[in-house]
Amino acid sequence: MSALAQVPSDFLTALSTLRRANCRSELRLEEIPAPSRLAPYAVALGAEVFEAVGISERTSSELATGRFILLHDPDGSALWDGTFRIVTYIRARLEADIGTDAMLGSVAWTWLVEALETHGARYRAAGGTATRILSESYGSLAGRPDAIDIELRASWTPETEKMKDHLEAWSDMVCTFAGLPPLPEGVSALPHRRRS
Repeated sequence: MSALAQVPSDFLTALSTLRRANCRSELRLEEIPAPSRLAPYAVALGAEVFEAVGISERTSSELATGRFILLHDPDGSALWDGTFRIVTYIRARLEADIGTDAMLGSVAWTWLVEALETHGARYRAAGGTATRILSESYGSLAGRPDAIDIELRASWTPETEKMKDHLEAWSDMVCTFAGLPPLPEGVSALPHRRRS
């Protein structure tokens, strides 16, 4: 019996729908090693959003990074309230005036909820944390400017095994964290460059 024949059909359906997701072109998405201890079946995707630095240079600067992990336990989990669980992480560097806003954590959570609702990604049992990280440099690194990052760690239980809408919502959210404007359906983005 092949290894594929032993994989639950619900998980195969979920993987198939993930492959059909239409993610924004600014997002570099690739499969990464999935955690093996959280569920019998899992797949993980890593994402990065970059900006071009300079007009003719072939260099880029990272605006945001993230992970999207789909877990499946055919026996279900009382903690998940289902047989699937999506676990996500997003981190982005912010400008100082935005990073010091006391409402930043609430705004980050709102971005998640709105992205899921906009894409019609039905879910339950959502939870997460938003963390603001201030980096100050000293000694030989004292010349570096202070930096503020935002991290959002969240998880939710999708209501069906169809994951396309969940991945599309999450990928839009990574782009939102990167500071990219939302795009209407069918519109492609021009290359993004931050102004200095």
